[in-house]
Order: sequence, then C-alpha cells, then structure tokens
Amino acid sequence: MVPGPRNLITDIPGLRVGNAHDERVLSGVTAVIFDKPNVASGVTLGGAPGSRDTTLLEPEMTIQSLDAVVLSGGSLFGLDAAGGVVSFLRQEGRGVRIGTANVPIAAQAIIFDLLNGGDKNWGRMPPYWELGWRAAEKASGGDFPLGTVGGGYGASTVNFKGGLGSASLVTPSGFIVGALAIVNAVGSVTIGDGPHFWAGAYEIGREFGGHGLPSRVPAEAHKLRIKGTAPPSTTIALVATNAWLTKAEAKRLSIMANDGLARAIRPVHAPMDGDTVIAVSMQDAPLKNRAIDLTEIGHAAADCLARAVARGVYEAAVPSDAWAGPPAYRDLYP
Repeated sequence: MVPGPRNLITDIPGLRVGNAHDERVLSGVTAVIFDKPNVASGVTLGGAPGSRDTTLLEPEMTIQSLDAVVLSGGSLFGLDAAGGVVSFLRQEGRGVRIGTANVPIAAQAIIFDLLNGGDKNWGRMPPYWELGWRAAEKASGGDFPLGTVGGGYGASTVNFKGGLGSASLVTPSGFIVGALAIVNAVGSVTIGDGPHFWAGAYEIGREFGGHGLPSRVPAEAHKLRIKGTAPPSTTIALVATNAWLTKAEAKRLSIMANDGLARAIRPVHAPMDGDTVIAVSMQDAPLKNRAIDLTEIGHAAADCLARAVARGVYEAAVPSDAWAGPPAYRDLYP
C-alpha cells in the first residue's frame, strides 16, 4: 500500500479540512466538512469521553450522513465549537431540510487541554463557538499543516508536545483511506524518550523521521508512563474512505481503525481517555467482496491512524513561551 498524493485525509474526494486556534488560550478547533452525502458511524473505547451527537452514529439510529466532524480542544467548553460549525453551514444552506428549516448535522469529540499554560480566563463566553465558525470557513480540500494547529494546538503527551496528524493509503484494491487525529494522549507515542515511535513499523518513507524501530525495546520503555496525576486526556480521530459502506460496515471500520491507537500509543483506552474514532464512507467506490474488501480497508485505516498519531507529534512545535507542557519532539531530534 502507498500513500495518496498528499498523504493527508484530503486525498479522499468530497471532504475539506479547516483549522483555527487561539494563541492566548493555547487551544483550537479542527473542522472537517463533507460536501456530498456519506455514511458515518463511530466508536468510543476510552473511559472519559467528551462528545456531541455521537449517539446518532450508532447503526440503528436514523441519521446516515454528516455535514461535519469537529475535533476540538477545550474539554467540555470546547463543545461550543460545533455550534459555530453548524451555524456557518446553515448560512451556506447545508443540512437536513425539515419544512423550511435547515439543520446541519455535526458530530464532535473533544480533548482536555485546560492545564497547558494558556489563559483560560475567557470571561462570559469561551472562544470555541467563534473558532468553530472560523475553522469551517477556512475548510479546504487541499494541503493543510500538521502539528501545532487546529484542535492539536494545545495538545500534549506525557513526554512531547502533541498535535494534529494525518495520513492516507491507497489499498491494493484501489480504495482510498485516510486518517486525521488530535494527539493528546495520557501516555507516550515514543519508545522511552525517543527517537523511535511505537508506530515506527508502519512508517512510510521518512514521514515521522525515518528512525524505524530499535533492534530491541529496552525493558524501561515497557513501564507505565502517564501525565502527572493522570488528568483527562485523549486522542480523537476521524477515518474516511471512498469505499461505499453501509452504516454497520462504517461502524466496523471505526472499530478496526481504533486499533491504530493501540499500535501508536502506550497506554491507550485508559479510564481518563476518550479515544473516540469516527468513520465516514464517502460512497464512491463499490465493494466487490464485502467481507474481504472491508477487512482490507479496516486494516489500512488502522495503519493510517497509527501513522497519523506519530506525525501529529513529529510535526508539533511549542506554540509560545506561555506553554506549560513538555518539549516538542523536533526540539530534541531535529
């Protein structure tokens, strides 16, 4: 399998990615806008998720298609971001038509980034509604930056700055798969303090440094390492494909893709994690053998998500002198 031309989730036609952040608050929002009907589902495996309208992703629920997925900082306060996104989309005439009303459908997941040194004394109204609007307004189907951007602006891991990551693959059968992740893990994505990533076996080229895996993982690297007193953390993600899936198959795709987090992060799915993965089928490429094709797509999605996690940390930079989190990976391994 090889990456798409951008090695980003925007290699899949029909979706756009926009990012916005607040330098004072040290937080931000990523919005993914879908420009055509799709089928979406998802799964949450962490013990402390924060989300909006993810219940409608279950296969038995009526809604099939999403107008947007929002991945945001801000913890509970960040859930305002979806309000900004859907308001922007409503202005654009997007959404489910109910009589004369337009109701855009957006699912959201959030990370906890409230202890990173940013000024969280925002007064009467948190900034996330406005950040959501700006992220939707900026959404593009082309290249976009990784690392300290959008929902990953204030993210961290136990030992390195976290961030926004993305990757794509074209499967042997020709399906396109992409992943987008906000990496804010309570644990580590590197073996010890680096330079090797736990996801090193899945790296393509030098997309996160080209260090591969060490000849042997030291025993010290297997010990549990988590942030301080284990505050709420999480990695949240979107995986997408051009394959034509049912809602139940999209659910299975999200489950398989979630294994990418386990390939890239130690520990994962912990009591203080959210670990929500949303899967979206853009309904372009029919399956020929449903079970085999879906297995191939899910396998690629897990690899993509593992790579996206590593890229999010590899590309991150310390945002400002106010940053109270760990150093950036490339400050130690330029």
